[in-house]
Amino acid sequence: MPTIAEVLQQGWQLHQTGKLPEAERVYRHVLAQAPRNPEALVYLGILLFDSRRFEESAQSYRAALTLRSEFPIAWNNLGNSLRMLGELDEAETCFANALQQDPKYLSAYKNRGTLWIWSGHIDRGLRWYEEGLKIEPDEAELHRNLGVIYLLQGDNDRGWPEYRWRWRMPGVQRPIRTSAPWSGEPIKGKTILLFPEQGRGDEMHLVRMADVLYRAGARVALMCDPKMIPLFTSVHGVESLLPLGTPAPPVDFHASLFDAVDGWYQMTGELPYAPEAFVDHGTHRGYLNVSDALVHYWHHWMEQNGLGAEGRFRVGIAWQGNPSHHADVYRSMPLETLAPLAEIQGIQLVNLQFGFGSDQLTTCSFADSIDLLPDDIDTSGGAFTDTAAVLKNLDLVVTTDTSLVHLAGALGVDTTLMLGKVPDWRWLQSGETTPWYPSLRLVRQSQMGDWSDVVEQVVARIRSKSG
Repeated sequence: MPTIAEVLQQGWQLHQTGKLPEAERVYRHVLAQAPRNPEALVYLGILLFDSRRFEESAQSYRAALTLRSEFPIAWNNLGNSLRMLGELDEAETCFANALQQDPKYLSAYKNRGTLWIWSGHIDRGLRWYEEGLKIEPDEAELHRNLGVIYLLQGDNDRGWPEYRWRWRMPGVQRPIRTSAPWSGEPIKGKTILLFPEQGRGDEMHLVRMADVLYRAGARVALMCDPKMIPLFTSVHGVESLLPLGTPAPPVDFHASLFDAVDGWYQMTGELPYAPEAFVDHGTHRGYLNVSDALVHYWHHWMEQNGLGAEGRFRVGIAWQGNPSHHADVYRSMPLETLAPLAEIQGIQLVNLQFGFGSDQLTTCSFADSIDLLPDDIDTSGGAFTDTAAVLKNLDLVVTTDTSLVHLAGALGVDTTLMLGKVPDWRWLQSGETTPWYPSLRLVRQSQMGDWSDVVEQVVARIRSKSG
């Protein structure tokens, strides 16, 4: 008969492969047989946390701690659950207890730093990241985290070298090995292969590097997801556009899009805001575009379906990012928070939220005021192409920090971006505009988790533009 430890390990193996319901059944089976087993309660707590059931997760850790108070892992994990629940002071106490019991517990340093970073106390959080590096000077994740924070603070000289440590993190490796990585060497007359590294929003944001490097004299090949090729055919400066997974062509250098930004900064001392990328190359204001025919198609569709009423101010809205993103709880909002927009006279709200969060369209109090696009949008012509054409037919886009904001910004569409108290690094910590996208206006939270003042400013902006 297997021991409790062996059964828990079986559950952990299921857990690690993403089979959460099966793993939960194993953990609960153990607890049914041994309800006072603190290890089983911690395993269950981890699973509940990974399932975003933070309240239940905290309860499981607390139960473990009533059985064993000297339990650094349980204290650390409880602190993490409380962090996600917004219980900052109690979470701080938990991390302090974990470190008191195990002063070299690196995870507790990381989580304690993250607690204060994401609650807006950046200097306090940096202190714990730096303390963690005293324990483990070569800890790649901590260096990466420091890099992100330095970039948020506008400290590019420290930020990019620290952010480079992400390539040393477990399981992270460059997919191209047939040429040298580019890190700022002279690029004129050279060939370079660019490829995406992170999410679709980052991809649309930094695909500008093709044009930037082309203007610097490079010959540029771009590798991307096949679904993105139709949109990226509009990117200026790309000599060849290749689907991911195809053999890499012979080139002098390769770089992820993030590494290309880093290399450009090392070479020039400037970030590639590339205002020249927003010069009209013939038919549009941004560095991404779709055909006039597609724009006209959606113009006609919107008129035929009541979305083009004369005199109405058309505003596209989105509110939810990918919930699996580590910062989603800080950057997304419930759709109901945008209810004041529906009260603006002459406004016509158009839904731009697809997938995550779209279920809220049937439950919010102003559902009847939101016009919907067809379910098959973006399914035939490539990722984001239909959405791009729709955006060009709107008067304004209002969104939280999702991939949509990068699409709108890259198209040169008038957009209001609603930001949490601690935003992504590229938006910095202050300012109503960003050199990344001239058409964006930024509205920032003044208090963590409170979107009311943000929405008030959005309403005022819409009224000023539509009045």
